[in-house]
Amino acid sequence: MIVKRHELDGENVYLMQYCYEDTPEIPYHKQRPAVLVCPGGGYLMCSAREADPVAMQYAAAGYNTFVLYYTVGEKAAFPRPLLDLCAAMKLIRENAAEWGVISDNIAVCGFSAGGHLAASLGVFWNDPEIVRLSGCENGENRPNALILGYPVISTSWMENAGQLDRIIGDNEPESTYRKLNLHTMVSAATPHTFLAHTVRDNAVPVEDSIKFASALIAAGVPCELHIFPNGVHGLSVSDAQVCPDGGDPQFAKWVPMSVDWLNRLFQNPAEANAPMTNKAPYSSRL
Repeated sequence: MIVKRHELDGENVYLMQYCYEDTPEIPYHKQRPAVLVCPGGGYLMCSAREADPVAMQYAAAGYNTFVLYYTVGEKAAFPRPLLDLCAAMKLIRENAAEWGVISDNIAVCGFSAGGHLAASLGVFWNDPEIVRLSGCENGENRPNALILGYPVISTSWMENAGQLDRIIGDNEPESTYRKLNLHTMVSAATPHTFLAHTVRDNAVPVEDSIKFASALIAAGVPCELHIFPNGVHGLSVSDAQVCPDGGDPQFAKWVPMSVDWLNRLFQNPAEANAPMTNKAPYSSRL
């Protein structure tokens, strides 16, 4: 496996690459779909628990994977982290042939605040101002799918945690506040989405995922929403590696569920852009 760190513009902003090497022993997988992971951390840090452990789950399923360490802290006002994510997507697509990535099979996976970042890309990838600031004029930043784990979708967490002013920064408050409530920004151009949340999340309310799924449905965008009864916030892959108490075995099922969903979605690259429809049974290419 090729493991490499790619520096991006910004303070401690970089992309970790975990890609399979081309080998004649595996001749049918010269190119693979990819998952780009955005760890959570309240836009204050990038949680190690939601970085490599997640990427390795998708790597084990046959995906090339990446982890983005984006701008956090006092410099993380909207849309700075989003521009970091745009740059990462552009870099992956520019190097897709060399890195063995199927350029129209790239999912973005995020957790908590990283879920807010991933969902932000899903709703703003074609926003004129984001296009101008990122230089992604040809859709290089468009995710082909979103995978969101207990994502921040509304401003409720930001307000409750006292982080709203930091994330708005020097932007115009009213319009930025509206943009941060991502369920109000969903359109038919938002990618197909997989969501997982718990009823007992003690930081980000499960209603955030429900709001986003409802907005997707209203816009005609296919989605899959799993609400699990137990588990606090921040379970990641919910196993003994990342949870001292071993995690919640029910919530841990989101990982194979999302892999199955992604396999079916990426059966045909056009599927990632298609409206709701009944799909034929899937025969895995991975």
